[in-house]
This record gives sequence, C-alpha cells and structure tokens, in this order.
Amino acid sequence: MSGEEILTIFVKIETAVPITGSHQDIQMIVFSGHAKSRYFEGEILSPGVDLQRIDKDGTARLSARYILSGTDCEGQACRLFIENNGVSEAGKKLRTKPEIVTDSDALSWLETAELVGEIEGGEELVIHIRQDS
Repeated sequence: MSGEEILTIFVKIETAVPITGSHQDIQMIVFSGHAKSRYFEGEILSPGVDLQRIDKDGTARLSARYILSGTDCEGQACRLFIENNGVSEAGKKLRTKPEIVTDSDALSWLETAELVGEIEGGEELVIHIRQDS
C-alpha cells in the first residue's frame, strides 16, 4: 500500500457477538484503543463498533465506526469520527476505504482526502490509514 501514513490505530477487541446464519455469518465487535501519528494522537471513545458479514464463500465485509478524542498536529484538542468500510475475499489482505470527519481546523483536509486503509491482525489489531496516491 503506497502513500503517506496519516494515522495508525491500535485496536483492542473487547467483545465479539457472533450469529451463524444459513447464508452468512455476522459478528458485532466492540473495541477500544488509541491512535498515533504526526497528525493526531488520542484514544478511541468507547465503544467502537465493527460489523462483519462473512459469506459462506469466505468473502468478508466490514463496517467500523468510532470516534477518537485527542490532540491534532497543532496541539489543539479535537475529535475524529472514522467510518471504515472494506471487503476481502478469502485468503486476501483486507483493504478498506476510510472516511473521516473532524472538528480540527488543522485536519479538515482529511474530510476530502482520498484515503485507504489496511488492517494487520494479531493480538492487537493495527489499522494503517494512508493517503491514496
């Protein structure tokens, strides 16, 4: 994934509620965490929520929504709302399309920037949001 990294978000899963359907499985995931970058540092205001839909063929669609509260690159208190949507075929890396809304004047450009995201798995999930180039 190319482009400048705008935000790195470290996610801790708190709870996952699964439903197994005949055509699709659902997971509602509640999470917390924090973000760090040269543009913003702060915490996820709990709870963040991710809805995952997993088809029987392994195709996964996610839609996560959360608010971060912290400080922008000018040291001003601010908040970021992030909606992060993505689709992944079985065995392929999940890429996302994040959208950001902020009350920060310094970061207002994020509301119209072309952004892409990538999620790394492990004990702690890491979300990398970059400017698409």
